[in-house]
Amino acid sequence: MFTSFFITLYHVFLPISLPVIGGILLKRFRDWVTRPLSAFSLYILSPALIFHTLLHAEITWSDVTSTFWFSLLNLIALWALAELVSKTFGLGAPEEAGLTLVSTFTNCVNYGLPLVLLAFGQLGLDKASVYVIGQMIIVNTVGIFFAARSEFTVKNALLSVFRMPTIYAAVIAIILRSSGIQLPEALDGGVSMMAAGYSPIVLAILGAQMLRSKGDSQPWAPNVHRAFWAGTVIRLVAAPVLAWLILKALQVEGTLFPVLLILASMPTAVNAVILAEQFNASPQFVSRCILWTTAASMVFLPIMIVMFS
Repeated sequence: MFTSFFITLYHVFLPISLPVIGGILLKRFRDWVTRPLSAFSLYILSPALIFHTLLHAEITWSDVTSTFWFSLLNLIALWALAELVSKTFGLGAPEEAGLTLVSTFTNCVNYGLPLVLLAFGQLGLDKASVYVIGQMIIVNTVGIFFAARSEFTVKNALLSVFRMPTIYAAVIAIILRSSGIQLPEALDGGVSMMAAGYSPIVLAILGAQMLRSKGDSQPWAPNVHRAFWAGTVIRLVAAPVLAWLILKALQVEGTLFPVLLILASMPTAVNAVILAEQFNASPQFVSRCILWTTAASMVFLPIMIVMFS
């Protein structure tokens, strides 16, 4: 067990940590502005990765349906848990909205995809692609509802989804694959090259965002303290347990089981603090949850990979 743990750290988490550390150092000593590169990764590299993966992925219809039901049931279970904890602790509306964001959304794109690729290879990345696309849609619809229920409109949510180029990349890849049309070799090679650049760039951005997400130095109100600890425990403990139970109930097997379990157990998504800041959903504790769940994941995720690989 211990040998496998350290082997996983060496082969999976050491490669991931290098660009993360690079991003931290750039932010610390060069005050790196990540916004332009974030836009490049969001609008160019991420669509290229999803397009290339879906076009060549070894996935079945059973994988798609299992991933859909798992995503839906897992979202409902975590939402219900966050609501229950909020009512139990008597949290205010901003803390309740922030806790729901922390509990339900994981960093399955910036952190999860490189991790799955290193831990499970190309087959794991193929399985992960369907889940990640679904999460992108959920974050831009249900995520807005969680962050600002009083301001939520279906029109704005749908518009935000259709502004994401990744959705169009996925649709085009599915059309090409179902019709049997092959991309020219040079074009496919260019897309593959862009897809390969996704992991190191987004991991460096993640490192810079971790350093930036230190939270407000002002004293926290009791509600915020309770929300922080509740969110951390839900994301690190309850989320993996619920994901495992749902996967067992759905009888998911093979590589898809550990891939979905790991993706559902990732630390809090960076997108959560963006939504929290925009809609005043207690961004103070949300940003701190991102920092600490990401740091803690360096310990518990290798254990999970060893146990379920």
